[in-house]
Amino acid sequence: MTKENIQTKGAKLSVYLQGPDWDGAPAATIGDFSCETPEAGLELLQTAIGRVRYAGVDRIIGPMSGDTWHSYRFVSDSDGSAPFLMEPTHKSHEPDVFRAAGFAAISKYFSARVSLAQTANSSLAAVDGFDVEPWDGTNPEELFRQVYQLSVEAFSRNAFYKPISERDFLAMYMPVVPMLKRELIFFARRPDSSLAGFLFGIPNYAEGPKPTAAILKTYASLERGAGRHLASHFHKSALKLGFVSAIHALIHDDNQSADRSVVEGATVFRRYNLLGLRLDD
Repeated sequence: MTKENIQTKGAKLSVYLQGPDWDGAPAATIGDFSCETPEAGLELLQTAIGRVRYAGVDRIIGPMSGDTWHSYRFVSDSDGSAPFLMEPTHKSHEPDVFRAAGFAAISKYFSARVSLAQTANSSLAAVDGFDVEPWDGTNPEELFRQVYQLSVEAFSRNAFYKPISERDFLAMYMPVVPMLKRELIFFARRPDSSLAGFLFGIPNYAEGPKPTAAILKTYASLERGAGRHLASHFHKSALKLGFVSAIHALIHDDNQSADRSVVEGATVFRRYNLLGLRLDD
């Protein structure tokens, strides 16, 4: 993934000309954005827009550091609670800089919080198509190789999807291995041992060394019902470990997991927007 870093005295950003498709057309992205003042940010953002236009690309997505595997989205609404681990953060005036440059929301997301005492007591009927098992804690590189393979298949139809190499994927996730808790990572396997789904959870270490919340960071499934069963195992295990609440992190508004989060009684505490600009409008 190639990028151009641009920086002035009061602002900085990166331009990625080979971003994901947006509505079937190639788009550039602008990410890694930071500015001390709206004026400095807008001046630099206009420069970046000019670079994209000169390159012959007529759509820009932001904030996005190249693709959805990396940091993207602005917070659009919040209850004021502290950011959780790996959550996007930014200065309060920075979304307004993008809007002043003509960007508008093209995709919406949320994070929600649920009491584990409430949701972990629910039970699901057994199914024949797969079994859910926790990670055994061994060979983390193999763990993430399996997660990569299923992610590529499960996420390929998502909006703004762009492929990533296995090497780049491992480079992103292997550094978090020391923070992993095997009891919060689950696989759904078919009778032939092939992978039907996975769930990646992690303690919210942004709270400190003894967090009270566990984050349901990512899950994906290829079999109907696997997602619900994975989430159920995650909630039960997190409660057993002594966590008080679960964070359903960074869910797309139109995703099926959004409906599940509501059914489980989760309360939205943060909303996010991904913005876009069409230069041919």
